Amino acid sequence: MASHALLSTLSVQDYLSGEQASEARHEYIAGQLFAMVGASRAHNTIALNIASLFHIHLRGSPCQAFMADMKVRVAKTESFYYPDIVVTCEPRDDKALFLEAPSLIVEVLSPATENIDRREKRIAYQHLESLKEYVLVAQNKLQVEVYRRQAGAGAWEVDIYEGDEIAALRLLDLKMPLAIAYEGVG
Repeated sequence: MASHALLSTLSVQDYLSGEQASEARHEYIAGQLFAMVGASRAHNTIALNIASLFHIHLRGSPCQAFMADMKVRVAKTESFYYPDIVVTCEPRDDKALFLEAPSLIVEVLSPATENIDRREKRIAYQHLESLKEYVLVAQNKLQVEVYRRQAGAGAWEVDIYEGDEIAALRLLDLKMPLAIAYEGVG
């Protein structure tokens, strides 16, 4: 015989309040909470390398980069995610706990999250009209995928960079050598 359980949903306000008090991080999707798993040394090193590069490159610009603990709200899917790195260039995107108009999002792939980053998050993030580039960074090989929104069409294209190539992040007018992104990763 099948058993049934009632799943209760959490309001956005309750989620945001609870997240401030929680020691663990949770992503929020349509009223449901999903605990975040810890990241590996390689994952953290890659994310820090890229965020550091962004931080230096963005000085004096209207854009600002955030790492790990800044949520992104996708209103259309009623979701909140924690990208590894997020850049906003919108001055009005000034909420203390989350961004609503990110311009660029970076996710460092891990075995536990790769499918979610490639499918669920990519589809959700594409609902954000402000998002121009979505970057997926492998941690087990030198590979960076840059998804770019095509002007006017709503379509996306992808460029894949590998090995000693230099990834072009057009939104930031930044050329990112993969060697710098992966520095310190053995």
